Amino acid sequence: MNWDLAEFLRTKPKIALVGATNDSRKYGNKIFLDLTRKGFEVIPINPKAKTVEGVTAYPDLASIPEKQRPQLVVYVVPPKITLQSIQQALQLGFTKFWIQPGAGDETVRDALEQATKENSEVRYLMDACVMVESA
Repeated sequence: MNWDLAEFLRTKPKIALVGATNDSRKYGNKIFLDLTRKGFEVIPINPKAKTVEGVTAYPDLASIPEKQRPQLVVYVVPPKITLQSIQQALQLGFTKFWIQPGAGDETVRDALEQATKENSEVRYLMDACVMVESA
């Protein structure tokens, strides 16, 4: 995708993290803590958690209040869940997606490619680590 990622991250976009968790052994926790330490406002998405590291969590993207709407959705869940969430996200008008290594597959890539053809605002990045790229 033709996306000036470095410039986008410098704007400190509000981020929804699908797969955020309180389990310190999982990347959903490591990424959440890393991004918040770097000054990003991170909205945890986890249907099984009320909070993640003390921050209110939401079961899905549709549950986020409009005033808290993020500019970027980061995925750290299995590809099947990523695909379901992306389909919801596109219906809700989200346009920026970051698919962590392991969170996407060809089905996810195909869905995002199709979305870019239907909406010129859609941008995505796959198989790059947000913790590394946001350094």
